[in-house]
Amino acid sequence: MLMSNYVYVCAAGESFDSIALEIWRDEKYASELMCANPEQCGKAVFTGNETLYVPVVNVPDEQESPAAASGGTAPWKE
Repeated sequence: MLMSNYVYVCAAGESFDSIALEIWRDEKYASELMCANPEQCGKAVFTGNETLYVPVVNVPDEQESPAAASGGTAPWKE
């Protein structure tokens, strides 16, 4: 897995999916974040000040993403 030189310092109450949403604008990339940080995978919610390595993720342009094609809302949120 390619790793960037970026790290992310967690705030209290954050989770892998909320961080993925903040970084890549999509919760589905939480698994990449978890794979890059296996030592933190036992935590559902961070207490704060945990450091995560941020992997390089190939995020498609909005025009190519299925969410953009369907109007940007996940089916279970409609």
